[in-house]
Amino acid sequence: MTMMSEIEEITEQVDPSLSDEELEGEVDGEVDGEATGSEADQAHAEMFEAYECQDQTFEELRLPAETVAAAQEAWATFLSKASSREAAGESIYAALFDSAPSLQSLFKTPRAVMAMRFMNGLHTIVTSMHQPAAMKITVETLGFQHLDLEVTIPRVGIFREAIVDLLNMELGEYFTTRAASGLGSLLNYVGGAYIYVRVKYAIRVKVILSSWATANNKKAELEDGTEEESKAGKDAEEAAQEEDEQPDPQVGAQKEEKQSGNQGARSSQEAAGKVNNTGMSVPTTFDGMFMFNGAVMGFGSSLWMKYVLESFDTIVLNVSNSYRLEEECDTLSLRMAKYKGSIQLSEFKAVMLASLRSLVPKDWNSDHEVAWTWLWENVERMLKGKPQVQEKALERFIMSLTEDSQNFLRREVYKKFFALAPGGQDYFKQSTTRLYWIADKIVEMTIEIYRDPVKMVEDISALGLRHVGYGIPTEFFAPFVSGAVEVVRLMTTDESAEDGFRWSLSLISRILVRTIMEGSTIVMKSINTNSAKSLRRAVACAPRGKRAVWMLNITVGTQSISPLYWSIESGSLETAKAMLVDLFIIRADRDNYYYGVDHVFERHPDVVKRLCSDAQVLLPTLLDGLVWRSRVTANAQRRVNFYIKHLIVDAEGQFNQALECLVDAGDPKIVCHPVVVLFSDLIWGRLASRAFFLGRCWFLLTLMVFVTSQSILVRVSETEVTRIATFVCRCFVYLASMGQLIRSFTTDVISDIKSRSFVRMAGIPVPSFLSDWKSLNSFLLLLCLLILLCLEPILHCFQASGSGDPTSGLFAQSCHAADKSKGAYSGVSMVAMMLYSSLLIDLSIFSMRVSAFVLVCGRVLAELALCLGALTFMIVTFGSAIPAMDQSDPYFVDIPTSMVSLTQIVLGMYPSEGFQHMLEEPYLLISVSVFIVVSLIFLLNLMTVQLNGAYQANYTDMVGFARLNRGKIMVETLESVSQKRWNIFLAGLQLDERLEFNEGDVGLAGGIQTLEPANANPTTVDMIKRFGGSTSPAMPWPEDAGGQGDDNDKFERLETTINKAMKKISGGGRHGSGSRSGASGLGSSAVAGNNSDSNGSGGSVAGSA
Repeated sequence: MTMMSEIEEITEQVDPSLSDEELEGEVDGEVDGEATGSEADQAHAEMFEAYECQDQTFEELRLPAETVAAAQEAWATFLSKASSREAAGESIYAALFDSAPSLQSLFKTPRAVMAMRFMNGLHTIVTSMHQPAAMKITVETLGFQHLDLEVTIPRVGIFREAIVDLLNMELGEYFTTRAASGLGSLLNYVGGAYIYVRVKYAIRVKVILSSWATANNKKAELEDGTEEESKAGKDAEEAAQEEDEQPDPQVGAQKEEKQSGNQGARSSQEAAGKVNNTGMSVPTTFDGMFMFNGAVMGFGSSLWMKYVLESFDTIVLNVSNSYRLEEECDTLSLRMAKYKGSIQLSEFKAVMLASLRSLVPKDWNSDHEVAWTWLWENVERMLKGKPQVQEKALERFIMSLTEDSQNFLRREVYKKFFALAPGGQDYFKQSTTRLYWIADKIVEMTIEIYRDPVKMVEDISALGLRHVGYGIPTEFFAPFVSGAVEVVRLMTTDESAEDGFRWSLSLISRILVRTIMEGSTIVMKSINTNSAKSLRRAVACAPRGKRAVWMLNITVGTQSISPLYWSIESGSLETAKAMLVDLFIIRADRDNYYYGVDHVFERHPDVVKRLCSDAQVLLPTLLDGLVWRSRVTANAQRRVNFYIKHLIVDAEGQFNQALECLVDAGDPKIVCHPVVVLFSDLIWGRLASRAFFLGRCWFLLTLMVFVTSQSILVRVSETEVTRIATFVCRCFVYLASMGQLIRSFTTDVISDIKSRSFVRMAGIPVPSFLSDWKSLNSFLLLLCLLILLCLEPILHCFQASGSGDPTSGLFAQSCHAADKSKGAYSGVSMVAMMLYSSLLIDLSIFSMRVSAFVLVCGRVLAELALCLGALTFMIVTFGSAIPAMDQSDPYFVDIPTSMVSLTQIVLGMYPSEGFQHMLEEPYLLISVSVFIVVSLIFLLNLMTVQLNGAYQANYTDMVGFARLNRGKIMVETLESVSQKRWNIFLAGLQLDERLEFNEGDVGLAGGIQTLEPANANPTTVDMIKRFGGSTSPAMPWPEDAGGQGDDNDKFERLETTINKAMKKISGGGRHGSGSRSGASGLGSSAVAGNNSDSNGSGGSVAGSA
């Protein structure tokens, strides 16, 4: 009889519906009654060891080296056969449910999360089997994480059998008896440890957490889980009562200390009473009470206590997580090593106990005293180290490194790492110089964490969150640390330097691993695969109240990362699009509406700017999500809600920069989106247009004065009145218009010079503001006005008034002194008039149709310039060639005359008698005829075709370009709008009022409701996903809430079901497991795809790493 058949004989008779006591009896009966065969007595002895769960002791598990190697090899083979760790976790999850359906009620964590916890927990335990001490710490940590679960021996047996059956079915002959014995022993050891830890330490942990919540006014939060924890801790309480009946030596040893602490507490309470009598508030939190008691007890000058106090909340909350507790204590010891002064840790204990007694006066008893003393003693042990000695030794070692030794260190670190973990080579794809730079950074971090631990912890946490996005497996950190330490050991004989390097690098790796583990959510894993389907599955199990947070924020310590932004940064645009779609779906139950727009803009106020710069393809998705359309029509019209609040106003109540970002993006299609059209038209019509027109009124007045002085008054007979009027008008132009242009030009030049912003025009660097045609026209206008001022006739005539010229005098314009410059003055005046008029083109933005026409005209000018250039070339060519002929036509006597004549022919201005002369010159007639064919027939028709093509190409986007132009002017104009007018504008929009979806259905605030024709955007499906059932925010949405009901998913689920059934049949046929075999399907992640995400966190043996 094989070992697996023996296992099956035991497990087939286990009824999952039996009670724990009956189930335990059956399992024990089967084991004890198993016949011993002569073939393998030793195997039976091993099997007895494997199937005996010890819950009365908790020591290190030391298995034979052959057994450990066989178990680890079987586990590695199991993982290699799986397509991914997620698939392996799903297989374990499904196998457990198939083996014991009655245990499903214990699982409250979502299936996708629970499967990964199984996988991570089992993998961590199995890989540390060869290190009993490390494995004991790991199992103890996991045991603390299962304190709230009722783990029993029968349930441990069910879990063990399910795992062994699964591996036997998947591995077949590769799953040896020794491997099965090793894994069985391991799982029994883990299960027994969970029970032991739960019974022995649960009471202390509960006391600490309960009193801590009371001391920090978080009792209400704690009571939310009291009902569930009371049942889980029942056995532990009974065991604790038995222990309480016996005299506790630790309590006896603490009596004197308690008395002194009570005295300190009394003195602090008396002081608090005095403070209360004076009208001052008494501290109600632990931090406040600790500082108060510290001052009363004479420890106010011990500033190191503030360091401990800053970390104490983390220490207390992680009392059941030894790895996290050790990490926090190590970091705290580095901070305390920088303290210049004496440190007596017992002083903190005295103040701590006194503060807790003051804050928890009703519940405080000997159990609290024992529990908190036990916690602080553990913390004291962890805080005792030699960071100062290690820092100095490590610093000496690093400073002694030469260039050759640094290169040796860089090179050997990776050699050792790749030798220890060959798989790590697949993740180091950078160049050698980049890898050397990383090695230098690592060495630098090992010493910097001694010098500035607070800053380094934040930097390392940020680095760890980035590694979450990179998808780096955490198992590579340990071999990297080992390899680096081995290299340092070869380079130095100073044990303190080696210890310092090992300790600091280990701390860095622990922080990184913790950050990655805490930040490696199922959402981040779906980003690494860039799969929208994976993303939908990941968020399907999220509580409806935190669904948006899962996709927008992952916080580890003081650092945070946004899955949405990371998906954009890493190029996983398919996942980013799926996130935006999911966030902007309106979901509703009977009590609440859930819409992610507020979460998105609160977490990422610059989301529009980020999409414009990095992922413009996602902008339509974001904008579409801001629109709700009713599927119900009334009077041939449909309600439409545009949730545009966050596009108009930011969190501070000021104008949002979304419009500026959209304009800078320069996409004419995006600005024509209905959402952008609505909010930009609102801003233009109600606010910006008035400010813009008032700003242009001054320019219009300046232009009218300039036209009056240059084109109207000069044509009126010169009298004293006209002279004065002309003088006044020109003074106004020079002082007001030119002065304003000088100020504006100077400001722009200084700004560009300070920012070193230059562009090249004809190879000459000029300030970048001149690249804008309006700024360039303004500059040219300024030059024209300066020239006009220099050539001003009134000034010349005034200077000549003493020369005896009768035409000169005050305000005279026509005099002999001014005649020389009159021609140049009039020409420059004409150019200035044209420049003034060109700057009025901005007024076309009042009409989108006119503005679009102007923009199209400007865009086809390039084609017109090309045609005119070709025509000029033909005129110059023929104009130079015809005079070389032997002819006597007076219209082509020389080159200038010929060019003028050809130009007249093109423009239709050539005199008719000229053609009569051509009849007498046949060669001339032929040459001119060829010119007419090339220029008039070919080039002009070609120009017509080009202009038509350019117009057609720009016509579709001309409204978009017009809106871009208006948007740019709006952004510039709104800078001059007063805060009062802005507040009035916002009040008129009433963005804080909730909008109706349909009659009587009051929905969400933050939008504008309009009506559109019913046939404009036909909608037959309700855009709001409504669900019945429970309305608790802690409950996830039903399965189709994520939009997974499409045909592709249905076919995939059907295919998954068939594959799973075939796998079970084939597996049962090979091994005779029958219906007892667990679900396999390791070749595909769809092992449990046809099962809905079962909710539960349950009584797993290795549920969480």
